[in-house]
Amino acid sequence: MLYEQIARNKRRTVYVLTGFVILVLAIGAAIGYVFFDSYVGGLILALVFAGVYAAIMIGNSTNIVMSMNHGHEITKEEQAPELWHIVEDMAMVARVPMPRVFIIDDPSPNAFATGNNPQHAAVAATSGIMERLNREELEGVMGHEMTHVRNYDIRLQTIALALAAAITGMVNLAGNFFWWGGGSRRDNDDDNGGSVLQIVMLIVSILLVILGPIAATLAQMALSRNREYLADAGSVELTRNPQGLISALQKISTAEPMKEADPSSASLYISDPMKKKKSLTHLFDTHPPMEDRIDRLERM
Repeated sequence: MLYEQIARNKRRTVYVLTGFVILVLAIGAAIGYVFFDSYVGGLILALVFAGVYAAIMIGNSTNIVMSMNHGHEITKEEQAPELWHIVEDMAMVARVPMPRVFIIDDPSPNAFATGNNPQHAAVAATSGIMERLNREELEGVMGHEMTHVRNYDIRLQTIALALAAAITGMVNLAGNFFWWGGGSRRDNDDDNGGSVLQIVMLIVSILLVILGPIAATLAQMALSRNREYLADAGSVELTRNPQGLISALQKISTAEPMKEADPSSASLYISDPMKKKKSLTHLFDTHPPMEDRIDRLERM
């Protein structure tokens, strides 16, 4: 059951990430068609934007994310002995290097992992999670985070964030270009009447440009939800103790919202730090429903 869940979630991740990349290229082509009369120009624009954003985020993801969430690094085990030893143990079991360890001074229990790869990873735990969880529960949480590190989820989330930012940047650029009098395709089609096919393609392209950022957000959230299920399963694989994580998630789910969390980093946390009301379709949720996660763990 455990390994079936892992395999299934990995396949879903490939589908979502592939769709995400296709979306970036489609929006780039649409912008090129509407504003520059060139699909190729739009595709080049998309590749440049995505490449630049990805390079910036991947190169500085740890420092950027920790700064946004007010995390401060501990460099000696004496500063937080139990947390340090649990992270060290889980990293050893997961066969990844010991990550940098950060603490966020917030009474709400939560944690996340970030970084570029297992060699440059970092984990953060709130002061609240260290106070409210026992060792068994904290091991379950850190096993979850080490799974994110081991499976390169930290890089996937960074890439997803960069792709979403690239889409927003392209759409903003297109909007500025439009207001400054751009849009040769639109002007030419208006002058010549335009064929039915051109009109349809223009409408589809405009819709892609308008709805692109929303679709990117949905894809980013779908990727995040899928990787949470996989990290839960990975925690059980590392600790051999599903009850530890089950108990931890139950405590975390009933806690108050975080005060220090940055909203754009919400998908990184083990549980939604903002405690937003869940949508009926769950499309706009950053995390899977907690009851579903606990149910899956109980069936392992």
